Amino acid sequence: MEEGNQTGMVLFHFRPFSKLPEVQMLIFVLFLMMYLVSIGGNMSIVLTIWTNRCLHTPMYFFLANLASLEIFYSSTIAPLTLASILSTERTVVSLAGCGAQMFFFIFLGSADCILLAVMAYDRFVAICHPLRYTLIMSWHLCVQLALGSLLLGFILAMQLTVLIFQLPFCSSKEISLFYCDVLPVMRLACADTHVHEATLFVVSVIVLTIPFLLITLSYVFIVDAILKIRSAEGRHKAFSTCSSHLTVVLLQYGCTSLIYLCPSSSYSPERGQVVSVVYTFITPVLNPLIYSMRNRELKDALRRVIMKLVLIQTQEAL
Repeated sequence: MEEGNQTGMVLFHFRPFSKLPEVQMLIFVLFLMMYLVSIGGNMSIVLTIWTNRCLHTPMYFFLANLASLEIFYSSTIAPLTLASILSTERTVVSLAGCGAQMFFFIFLGSADCILLAVMAYDRFVAICHPLRYTLIMSWHLCVQLALGSLLLGFILAMQLTVLIFQLPFCSSKEISLFYCDVLPVMRLACADTHVHEATLFVVSVIVLTIPFLLITLSYVFIVDAILKIRSAEGRHKAFSTCSSHLTVVLLQYGCTSLIYLCPSSSYSPERGQVVSVVYTFITPVLNPLIYSMRNRELKDALRRVIMKLVLIQTQEAL
C-alpha cells in the first residue's frame, strides 16, 4: 500500500514498435515525414485562408480553426513519439508528463470532433437556407461556436484526466502504446477502474456519438436539398463543398470509434497501436490534402500563394 501511494515516483515508458533497430529507424523516418507533411499542409491552409480576403467566410474560418487544431494535436503526440523511437534506451515519462500529454490529446481531439459537427451545421445552413446564410452564420456566432468547441473539449479533458490520475500507480510501467492514451494508462492502475471506464464511455458518447448523429442529420437535409437543385452544375457545386468535409468526418470518427466506443474489455493493444497510428499520424496528413484537392477555391488560393512565393524568391535571387 505504501508503494501504491508513491505516485510521485512513478515513471512510464512506451512499448517499442519493434525490437529490431532497423525497423525502429524506418518507422522513425516514416513518422517524421508524416509529421512534417502534416504541419506543413495544415500551416499552408491556415496562412492561405489568413492572407486571402476572398476566403474570409464562415466555412473557411472553421477550416482554418480545424487546421490549427490539427497542428497542435499532432505536436502533442509526434515529438515524444519520435524521441522514444529514436532513443536506444527506454524513454521514461513522469506521471505529470503523461498526464499533460493525455490532457492535451483529449482536449484537442475532442475539440476537433466537435468542430467537425459545427462545420456540418455551417454547410447545412449554406445549402438548405442560402438566402439567410449570412444572417444566421454571423461572425459573432462563428466565434462563439469555435470557442464553444474548445471550451467543451477543455472541460471534458480536464475532468477525465484528473479522474484517471487520481488512481494509484504502483511502480514504473510500460504503456502498451506510443503515447499516454486513456485505456492503456488506465490498465496500469492498481485499483478498480469500473467508474473510470464508465466515465470514459460517457465522454466518448458526448464527443463522438452525439456530434456524429448531428452530422448525419445535417447531411440528410443537405442531400435532400441537393437533390432538389435542378441544374447538374448546381448539384455538383453543392456536393463538392461537402464531400471533403464528409471524407474527413468518416476518417476521424471511424478510427476513434473503433477504440473508444467498443467495450474496454475487448480492447486489444495491437489493434489500438494500428488504429492510433491512423488517427494520430495518417489522418492529420490526409486532412489538408483532402481539403486542398477537393476544394477549388482553396486550391486556387494555394496556387496563387505558391506562385507569389516563387516570384519573391526569384526576385531576391536576381
